[in-house]
Order: sequence, then C-alpha cells, then structure tokens
Amino acid sequence: MLFENRIAELREELNRHNRLYYQEAQPEISDAEYDRLFRELEDLEKAHPELADPNSPTQRVGGAPLEAFEQRPHLLPMLSIDDLFSEEEVGDFFKRLQKGLGLENIPLTIEPKIDGVACSLVYRNGALDYALTRGDGTRGDDITQNVRTIRNIPLTLGQDAPPLLEVRGEIFMPAEGFARLNEQRDEEGLDTFANPRNATAGTLKSLDPKVVAARPLAFLAHGLGANEGSEMVTEDVFRALLEKFQIPRNEPIWHVETLEGVLTAIRELDEKRHHLGHGTDGAVIKVLDFAQRESLGFTSRAPRWAAAFKYPPEQKETVLRDITVQVGRTGVLTPVAELDPVFVSGTTVSRATLHNQEEIERKDIRIGDTVIVEKAGEIIPSVVSVVTAKRPAEARPYSLPEALGHQCPSCRGPIEKAEGFVAWRCLNFECPAQAVTRITHFASRKALDLDGLGESVAIKLVESGLASSPLDLFRLSSEDLANLMLDPAKSSDGLTVSKERRFGEKRATTLLKSLERARYDMPLHRWLFAMGISQIGESAARELSRLHRKLSDLAGSQIVADLADLPDFEELSKSKRKKENHPRLKDYRIDDNLGPVAARHLRTFFESGGGQHALERLRDLGIDPESENYAPDAATASAGLPLVGKTFVITGTLSAPRPEFKSLIEKNGGKVSGSVSAKTDYLLAGEGGGSKQTKAESLGVPVIGEDKLKAMLG
Repeated sequence: MLFENRIAELREELNRHNRLYYQEAQPEISDAEYDRLFRELEDLEKAHPELADPNSPTQRVGGAPLEAFEQRPHLLPMLSIDDLFSEEEVGDFFKRLQKGLGLENIPLTIEPKIDGVACSLVYRNGALDYALTRGDGTRGDDITQNVRTIRNIPLTLGQDAPPLLEVRGEIFMPAEGFARLNEQRDEEGLDTFANPRNATAGTLKSLDPKVVAARPLAFLAHGLGANEGSEMVTEDVFRALLEKFQIPRNEPIWHVETLEGVLTAIRELDEKRHHLGHGTDGAVIKVLDFAQRESLGFTSRAPRWAAAFKYPPEQKETVLRDITVQVGRTGVLTPVAELDPVFVSGTTVSRATLHNQEEIERKDIRIGDTVIVEKAGEIIPSVVSVVTAKRPAEARPYSLPEALGHQCPSCRGPIEKAEGFVAWRCLNFECPAQAVTRITHFASRKALDLDGLGESVAIKLVESGLASSPLDLFRLSSEDLANLMLDPAKSSDGLTVSKERRFGEKRATTLLKSLERARYDMPLHRWLFAMGISQIGESAARELSRLHRKLSDLAGSQIVADLADLPDFEELSKSKRKKENHPRLKDYRIDDNLGPVAARHLRTFFESGGGQHALERLRDLGIDPESENYAPDAATASAGLPLVGKTFVITGTLSAPRPEFKSLIEKNGGKVSGSVSAKTDYLLAGEGGGSKQTKAESLGVPVIGEDKLKAMLG
C-alpha cells in the first residue's frame, strides 16, 4: 500500500536527519523542512493506527503519562564498580590485577566517569526493545517511554544489527542544558537543581514522558551487557560496534599497560574533564581484554576487573566583593557574585551565580562576606554558603530592585517580580539583552511561523547587528539575509565539521515571504502570543482576540483594565458575584484562561515605555493585526460560543488530525487539555481511545464522538 511505503520512507528519512543533527552535527535540511516531514508522518500514523511503531520518530515527543514504572529483570546483573579515593588505592588495585592475571603489564582503558544515571538499552533485531535503570542490580525500572524521548539515542540500528545487543551507559544532562533548565526554573519560581545529576534523576523519575522530552537529556555508552550474534573480544571491538551503529560513546579514552600509565591518564583526564560539556566525578579503569575480565570475575557487588578513581570535590574560600545583575535572554534578572579570583576544579573562578533575591536572603549573603565556592556538578560556579565567623563589620545586605532603582540594567525599562515567582524580570519587549530569545519565540511555529528562522539564525542576526528586536525583522532586505553568515556546524566534542555557511538567496526569499504573511495574514491571537508578554499564552491570546478587534484596541482596553482590577481572582467564569461587581464584564463569558493575573501583565506591558515604543514601531510599519474570532457585542459573545467554560480532551483516530479539532473547539470558546482529570468536561474519542478513554470512564467523564460535538456546535 502506498501509505505504508510512505510511512516507512518517512521514518527512515527522519531517523537519518535525527542522527545527522543530534550525533554528527551536520544537518542537511532546515528546521521547517524537518517539521514538514514530521507532521506528514504524524498525520499518516494517526490515520493508520494499525501501523503504529513504538520506535517511530514521532515517539520522541513522549506519549501518555504512566500510572507507575514497572520493574523487570536485567538479562545480566548490572553491578556498580568499586571506588578508589587515592593514588595509593589505585596502586593496590593494579597489584590485584597483576596477581589475578599473573602478568606484569596489563592492557587497560581509562575513561571519564560520567556523573549521570546508569541505564541499560536492550536492542532486539536492530530495534530498541526496552530500557532499564540499574535498580538493585538484578531488577530495574522500565523507563522505555522516557528513553525514547532522548534525541541522541538511536531507536533503530539499521542493517546487520545482532539479534540481541544490550548497551549500558549513562543518561546525563549537558552543562548548557542544565544551566538553561535552572534559569527556566528560576523564572517559574521553582527550586533550582543542585547539580546535573539531581536534575537527570528527577527527570527520569517523571511518569509523564512529555516532561522528559522537554528536558535536555543525553546518553553515552560505556559498557556491554547481554550479546548474541557479535563476537566481542576486547573493549575496542565493542566500541567499534557502537561506532558502526552510531550509538554515542563515552570519550576520551586512554590505553595504558602500567601503573605509571594509569596515574598519568588519571591526571590528564582531571585537566580535560572540565571541558567535556558534562559532569564527571572520576576516572574509570577497565581491563581491555574480555577473556581476562572473565578470568578475574566478580565479587558479590562489583567486577574485579574495573574500578573508579573518584576526584575529590573541591570547595574554596574567597571574598565576595560585589553583586552585579545579568539580564537573561528571557528577561530574568540574575544576581551574580563578583569574587576575588580563586582556582576551583580546574579553572579560575571570579564570578558565580546567586540565582535570585530569595536565595541571597536565604543564605544571608552580604557584600564583603567570605564565601564557600564550588562548581555544581563540576560545571557551574556557585556560592554554597557564607563563613559568618569571618564577616566584617562593614558587610552590607543586598536588595536587587533597590540596587537597580527598579530599572533593567540593559535598557532602563521597568522590572517586576510577579506574584508567586521568585525572579525579577525586565518587561521591555525590545530589551537588547533578550533579543535572541525574543526573536526565536517570535518566529516559532505557534507564534508567527517564520520559515527558516531558528535560534542559530537569530543569534547571527543579533551578532551582525541586523536585528536587535523582533520588529527589526520587517526591515530586513533580501541582500541582508542572503549574505548572513552562519556558524560552522560542530560535532558533539566541539570539533568543527563544516565551513561557515551563507544563509543564501533561496532561504532569504522563503523567510521574507513568511514575514509578509505575518504582516498581512497572521491573526491577532498569533501576534499576541508572538510578543512574548508574560502570562499571555496561546489560550489567553485567543480569548483576548475574541474580545478585541485589533491589536491597537488592547492598549486602552476597558475590559482588560476592569479584569486587571479584580483582586485574587483566577476563574472569572466560576464567580458570578465578582462579575456582577463589574458591569462592564458581566455580559462577557470570559474564559478561565484569561484572568486578572494575565490582564495585569498585559496592562503593565502596554503602559510601559517598552510597550509604548513597540506600538509606535508597529504603527510605523503599518502593522495592526486583526482578530479572526472577534465577537463585536456582548449578546453575540454569549450566544455564539457554545463551548465556553468546557474543557475537552481528544483521543483516538478521528476524521481529521487532532489539531483541527483542537482549533475548532477553541474557536467556539472551549479549552483542550492533554490529559483526563476530574476537571475534564468531555473526552472527544475516535477509534482506539486507549488509556484516556478508560480513565475518562472510571472518572465518569462523558465520552463523545464527532457527531455529538457537531450537535453541541449547532
């Protein structure tokens, strides 16, 4: 069948592009072209559920939440390895190897000990069958759904794969991803993770694979478990097999034969490990030859042929001379400790993050204090604590908003700390410090969908001075874009694998057409979401566009003003008494996606200097987006939206892709959620409703079909 062949072609093509992008850093197509292929496969799989494959590229985004992790036995015991804490203990270990093998020189390998979570990947006939945590060594948690979301883990191995191959390694969080995740949690008012390993372990324990898919996890292989069909005689043969099937490997690796060689490799690794881009806490020593490993055997808990030298955690005292503020790419204001330089974990540290004002107050950090500094996960410098016994009399407390005069240090725009959040942030839409993130969000698929404008292009636009805010994009010429030079692609180890590239005429033409489409055709709710105003998500933007004809109407909106003045009010549609206190609002059935908090953020934005400047620039550009769902009077608003206040969940195979039904429900005032709960009003179910339908029935949530939905819409 044609569609069956097309599904197979798309899966193979997307797997190839995933490998090129995530493992080889040599992408061949744009993000927009990848998304087009992905959506085509997604739609075909929904239309033909009988061809479902758990290892399809579409499973990378995560499936339905689990009720609990199941446990299953390991094919072979998954043991830990013994730790060594001094060079003398390394010498003792080497002597035990010499005695056990009766040899003077022993071929060994030395590699980094990744600070992550141990995991076993079991492939059968070239496809990922399941993945387990270490557990107690004999049984582990089945985390297959979570592992399928990790982009650098191949789900299929291609031709010539052995009948059974068990690959063991570490799941970890790269340094850059860990830093971004903590910045995001700061912004959301959540506790930050202490180190990348804690972040990784907490992520893998999530029962919702979509949460895992959103986290920056990666995998590196370092060991062999069960194996059938491949002759493995040494570690080098195993690593060659990993390379053949493009399974990412732990690197760098040293080959030595003497104790002096082991100690030299450990010292060299200590210098290099701080630049690997992920946390390491030791050096793993392994016998190279598998026959020699078998001869040495195991104790009850660990192999005799391997050990891990643990580098001591390093903390240093220094003096905190000042606190400055860094404006993040999302507008978050992060206090930074300016320190007397001190050498920690391989580098000189003179600055360390203090996260936020609450963290400063909790640790009672003052300017002039002697503080303890370490690198979280051996990566990110942070202030651990204060040595209060050494506090000078002139040490002074710090208040971020007072120190800044309640202004952004980058643009002098207004700053705020939203209720329930710990981070202070800049509100200026055109703040230059936020340019890359603002432009990337502005161009994203759910915003204005600007073809070919991803983060890497946004970075180069800002660096080259062509754009310092999203609205600068509308001033770009074809020549500007075509001659934009993009960075060379790099591999996972940081090595350059291609030359600097031009953006090119073809991509420039595509992007300029997207900008014209955004200028004239994109509706108001897409523009509102694209502007990145705090608390204005997709649903709130759509409700605002129902209540306003065009963007310029929002700046002086009486509806927004009245809604913003309601104290401690979250669900307008559920509180008639409070609506009746505001006659301008009582006839509007305002969806609970738009409440006072969102209204206050919107009002603050339009009243700020940055918001006023953005409106002025939009007027100069002749841009004033109009609503596609505007209800011009109260009666029409009430009568014309039959699904207001109703929450739907969609499951199963329907006559059209789910996004079309989601759009239909939202245009008629309803809300679409991703999971069934007691607050769900209806489950719209097609063929193969699965676990969502089972849960809806257990909770007494009405299950409806397309005919019932159409009847509700009249």
